[in-house]
Amino acid sequence: MSKPLQAFIFDLDGVITDTAEYHYLAWRALGEELGIPFTREFNEELKGVSRMDSLEKILALGSRENDFSLIEKEALATKKNEHYVRLIANISPDDILPGIKDLITEIKEKGYRLGMASVSKNAFTVMDSLGLKGEFDIIVDAATIAKGKPDPEIFLTAAKLLNVDPSACIGIEDAAAGVDSIKDAGMFAVGVGSEESLAKADIIYSSTEQLSLANIMKAYQKK
Repeated sequence: MSKPLQAFIFDLDGVITDTAEYHYLAWRALGEELGIPFTREFNEELKGVSRMDSLEKILALGSRENDFSLIEKEALATKKNEHYVRLIANISPDDILPGIKDLITEIKEKGYRLGMASVSKNAFTVMDSLGLKGEFDIIVDAATIAKGKPDPEIFLTAAKLLNVDPSACIGIEDAAAGVDSIKDAGMFAVGVGSEESLAKADIIYSSTEQLSLANIMKAYQKK
């Protein structure tokens, strides 16, 4: 028997808005500069992964993980982020993914707490640009935590700040690392994407447009 639901905790990229393309373009530019070209397929492995961990994956792809000091790696990650920030400068409420605004409205009308768990260090900026920052009770970003996804720290931190029991939370994610993070935090996981990559989620929707509070609640109450 599930505990009475207390809160929803959303990921940002790929769930509320799709900045994945901008991340890909910024990482690709850095990769090419370092002589490490990579594909969109490889870029899928970076979804839900922190900036420094993403950089390590890219350097490993080019067998260059030992070519840079920590300070040099931090400079590379900063360079990528500066490029990304330039790319997202024009994000607006029009970039909220289909169905998300209605879902947020329904959640708030039902009186549930609302949080965000995003490994993006630009989460506050993006949410402000989308006009949604004020809708969320708390936002946990990469600056708040020591370990990124798939570690459960970010979702556990969100639950703590919301003052709710993790087992009474629903997490919504589009990346396998994020779903792992939700499940290891002891929460109910809603996946947005392919069943193959999000197999550990408790319920999966192929797109945000299909997200339904009623159906999510039915699945949650059956757990």
